[in-house]
Amino acid sequence: MNIKNAQIAVDEWINAHGVRYFNELTNMAQLTEEVGEVARIIARRYGEQSEKLSDKDKDLGEELADVLFVVLCLANQTGIDLEASFDKKLAVKTKRDHQRHQDNKKLK
Repeated sequence: MNIKNAQIAVDEWINAHGVRYFNELTNMAQLTEEVGEVARIIARRYGEQSEKLSDKDKDLGEELADVLFVVLCLANQTGIDLEASFDKKLAVKTKRDHQRHQDNKKLK
């Protein structure tokens, strides 16, 4: 599914199941919460923190999908074509960062 179709799918889901979008500030708070859940899994599974038994069954993919869902909600409710914005950002990063990363000795 491309980003545009994902935005449409989220909008259809909100209209069918969610009554309406939460306001932008509420969605921003939800995004922060979801990113925190991703951070918890990564810190414990891939970082130096000990993973609690209750965290071992947490699905990183599901948590990343939660982040994506809220990002798509925010894009929809603020009128952002996220696919166009992503394509533009990728072009900027490609032009700006290609040689910079090639020359970074820390990445060798």
